[in-house]
Amino acid sequence: MKPPAFAYERPQSLHEALEILAREGAEARPLAGGQSLIPMLALRLARPTLLVDLGEIAGLDELSLDDGTLVAGAMVRQRRLERDPLVAHHLPLLAAATRLVGHPAIRNRGTLGGSLAHADPSAEYPAVALALEAELVIRGPGGERSVPAREFFLGPFTTALADGELLTAVRFPLPSAATGWGIAEVARRHGDFALAGAVTLVERAADGTCARAAIALFGVATRPVRATAAEQALVGQPLTAETFHEAAVRATEAIDEPLSDVHGSAVYRKQIVPVVVRRALEAAAQRVQAT
Repeated sequence: MKPPAFAYERPQSLHEALEILAREGAEARPLAGGQSLIPMLALRLARPTLLVDLGEIAGLDELSLDDGTLVAGAMVRQRRLERDPLVAHHLPLLAAATRLVGHPAIRNRGTLGGSLAHADPSAEYPAVALALEAELVIRGPGGERSVPAREFFLGPFTTALADGELLTAVRFPLPSAATGWGIAEVARRHGDFALAGAVTLVERAADGTCARAAIALFGVATRPVRATAAEQALVGQPLTAETFHEAAVRATEAIDEPLSDVHGSAVYRKQIVPVVVRRALEAAAQRVQAT
């Protein structure tokens, strides 16, 4: 299929882009990498009258460190997150998650902000942001605001972004040196969206037990969710296979609205959640014990 007719503008500044979006309202859609939007246009699942290309706006593709936080502009390409030494050294979880996103051709064009704003419940980046308790920086007609990841993802393809607003940057707090990370997913083929996935962080206490844990699930519910019951079950416990197994079983308690489609039923997805959680926890424990 071919997309319906639309106008196209390529603003040179963030101010200009926000002016265009404010003028056109809900009929305009920002274009970042286009790896999700363009197929939706082709299938006529989206019918904007105007595309606002963000590719020429300076400052939206920067990476930097700021007082224990990795700050990534919304237009940073996924391929850069996969390869950049700054990310590899300070936040390797983000680089590892990126390698699970589609294929190289997609990552060459896709952007961090585009994926987060698209809010596909099976995507990796929203779960990474949720596990790391990232802050999403938003600019709009009323100025700038910061939204915690736990409040940003409202449902499938639905976020806290209002009409006329743009996601401009993401602030990822860096885990402590005593924190290990893991990410695991099950997909039909490499590069496909996950049928179930988990992002985990495990912080080791001085006595070798778990001081803090974060478990974010994706691909199994209408939005990424934190498995808080499983996290609480880990705190104060030894980092053992038995502990991880018990926590992984409890992770399914976080799924209130399980996804079900032609690729996998809700029952199947809930059955494999403990598998991906256990794998991700074991990977996190191996990394923290290696430090």
